[in-house]
Amino acid sequence: MDAAMRMAVRGHEVVLACRTLQKANEAVDKIKTAIANDSDDAFAAISTINSVKLIPMECDLADLRNIDSFVKQLNNDKFDAVCYNAGLARNTDAKDVKRTKQGFELTVGTNHLGHFYLNQLIMSLIKDTGRIVVTASGVHDPDSPGGAQGATATLGDLAGFERAAVSDGKFDMVDGGVFNADKAYKDSKLCNVLFTRELQRRIDEKGSGVKVNCFNPGLIVGTGLFRDQNQVLTKVFDVAATNLLKVGETTKWGGGALEYMTLSANVGQQGGMYYTSPPGSSKYGDDAFGREFKMSPVSKEAKASDAGKAKRFWELSEKLVGV
Repeated sequence: MDAAMRMAVRGHEVVLACRTLQKANEAVDKIKTAIANDSDDAFAAISTINSVKLIPMECDLADLRNIDSFVKQLNNDKFDAVCYNAGLARNTDAKDVKRTKQGFELTVGTNHLGHFYLNQLIMSLIKDTGRIVVTASGVHDPDSPGGAQGATATLGDLAGFERAAVSDGKFDMVDGGVFNADKAYKDSKLCNVLFTRELQRRIDEKGSGVKVNCFNPGLIVGTGLFRDQNQVLTKVFDVAATNLLKVGETTKWGGGALEYMTLSANVGQQGGMYYTSPPGSSKYGDDAFGREFKMSPVSKEAKASDAGKAKRFWELSEKLVGV
């Protein structure tokens, strides 16, 4: 939401695509309230609030038909940038497999396949000079501090996707293994990185100027991402990670990272890249963007997938969503 506010205040028209229309309208209200609270000049705040262009819309990434409805309402408007920023993480102790409307495992079904399907539908609406920004995470990399904790990310030989694509479309894990909620989230972020790199390869083949990049906003506990976790422990962890251990990032800094990825000329020159920064970089504020927060290597598996696995991953994703 912070990124939407930053871009709206700059004069950009922002479509707030949320899981429900109610949540989208609430987001608009929160942004306007934040603008008022951040201003020392009441008249300037009122002027800004009246001038921002925020369009609330419903887009539930866990339901392909809902995504269809969302795209139909766009009226073929052209976009300068599209941000795939939705994220869902189950409680890490969850044992039950929750599913999307179409039967996909909920985490990967939302974080990857929902974005994938939406992108297929709106690609033609993105200007040739436009950008696509994907919110990934450092946990896609087993060699990163966060990615090394617990079950690590790997898509294996895509066995879960392979079986689902020739049967009923249902899978528990991309690699075909037993469901693990922690790993499902990390796998979904690895999916985001593969999606970014393969989409850029396909765009380049077509000769389009659209640039696709992904980024790691860092550990930001104070967002809805952790809503399925124990809320008391989450609050304690938020304070410890952000204020005491200095390894967490603030929501404001996370919004700045998304804004930087979307608008900065430093990012728009290349595509298929991954941006991240050392833990605790929010202490530098916006000065970190382009300095601590910069282009970085992806995980070994993501890089190795360029040889052909990413192509198969894309083809299976197409079969699963039916495009």
